[in-house]
Amino acid sequence: MNYYIGDLHLYCKSQLSVSGKKYDGRPFENIEEMHKVMVEKWNARVTEDDTVYILGDVGMKLRKHSLYDVISLMNGHKILIQGNHDDLTDAGYLELFDEIHDYLEIQDVANDRKYALILCHYPILMWNNQHKGSILIYGHTHNTIENDFFKDCIRRMNEDINFRHEKEEAFKAINVGCMFPYMEYEPKSLKELLDLLY
Repeated sequence: MNYYIGDLHLYCKSQLSVSGKKYDGRPFENIEEMHKVMVEKWNARVTEDDTVYILGDVGMKLRKHSLYDVISLMNGHKILIQGNHDDLTDAGYLELFDEIHDYLEIQDVANDRKYALILCHYPILMWNNQHKGSILIYGHTHNTIENDFFKDCIRRMNEDINFRHEKEEAFKAINVGCMFPYMEYEPKSLKELLDLLY
């Protein structure tokens, strides 16, 4: 099984509602509670044979040695799509992931259909085969005005018959930032994401 999640921001206190700057409004008392909940939710669904595509920003660069302790507790084959907060200069950190990419195109199956997926930490407005049903999976923008702006652009392109021909599928772009209510701080399958959002 493949799963998707992004923007874990481990050791990033500014994400917390209670003790941080409320950037994400994460409902945890402290970093330790956030890590405990995220590891438990991750391991409750991901087995050692599953693959998790992490859409960037695993944790704070300055805490990368501490990140080993948390990431190593998480089940599955971990494939990192590098984000702006991922520091890849440490060989030990690199060993936590089976693969690391800036951008990746894969295929996955959901609801008896094969989908082409475009994986990138950053939202991109034009992606490969978007007119043919490929889906963009991204992170980075969290639940911000930037994400609202991006989603509005996708909505407007879908509504403009001159941009997206009538016979083509609506463009789909999914932000898998862990803080969204539909993500619940746990990796989700493509089927779950499509069923929840489309």
